[in-house]
Amino acid sequence: MGQAAVNAELGLVQRLEAEWRRALFAKDETALRRLIHPDFQLVGVRGEAPVMLDLDGWIGALANMDVVDLEVDILDCTRTNGTIVATVDARWSVRYLGQVIQERVLLSDIWVETARGWQVLRRHSSPLACD
Repeated sequence: MGQAAVNAELGLVQRLEAEWRRALFAKDETALRRLIHPDFQLVGVRGEAPVMLDLDGWIGALANMDVVDLEVDILDCTRTNGTIVATVDARWSVRYLGQVIQERVLLSDIWVETARGWQVLRRHSSPLACD
């Protein structure tokens, strides 16, 4: 794959992540549902058992949190046909049920191209040490 294709993929994922960030801060459920596939699953590794949320469960959890800060660094992305797999180093601070939580995670996002545009189908989240 040429450098121009890599740069195009990176630019696309950066744009999608920026849209997601804006929607999170605004708690814009319509925008989030446009970016997130109806069959979405979030798998988070926390403690001894994975946490799994579907789209409605994730949207419901968002109602109880306020995003204070969010920074993402796209480490890698690969596109094949109508799928992009992106590896993202994310740091965020959220106010959840009255407590501020700071977290750094490694995300593996699977984006699929649909009739509605690019949507994230799966997100795997593993904790990383905060600096």
